[in-house]
Amino acid sequence: MNNFNTCIAPILKNEGGTSNHPLDAGKLTRFGISQRSYPKLDIAALTAEQAKALYKRDFWDANQLDQFPLVVAFEFFDCAVNCGAGTAARLLQRAVGVAEDGIIGPITLAAVGKFNADKLLKRMLAHRIKFYTKLSNWPTFGAGWVNRLANNALWETDHV
Repeated sequence: MNNFNTCIAPILKNEGGTSNHPLDAGKLTRFGISQRSYPKLDIAALTAEQAKALYKRDFWDANQLDQFPLVVAFEFFDCAVNCGAGTAARLLQRAVGVAEDGIIGPITLAAVGKFNADKLLKRMLAHRIKFYTKLSNWPTFGAGWVNRLANNALWETDHV
């Protein structure tokens, strides 16, 4: 739980408050929790504490992030929030060189354990940048995504 508590503040800072950009596939979003992902949830009334509980259950615990080095867990967590957990898992799997099934299981966990955290972090960031540049909405959101990754890298250098 301690690493989750360390990571949640910069995640919420990255996500900001409420957004409803017409080109954002997530539709109405608050604290990074999207209407698309949680269609039965009243996103407009979502509190920060409710968002944290969803993040802990559906992003952190579901992907076994307590088993990752702190900076790798943070980067995966931020990617999952921004791109979806399946995409984050596939990008991590690409970075560690295992089959990309989008599920964090024993093979992925073992591969993560064989990497130096800083080296794996750099590989994850590189794959994430390549992923973003191929998206059709890169012209609209690309600068924001790159700034997000730069902010992540600054945070991560203080936590390696």
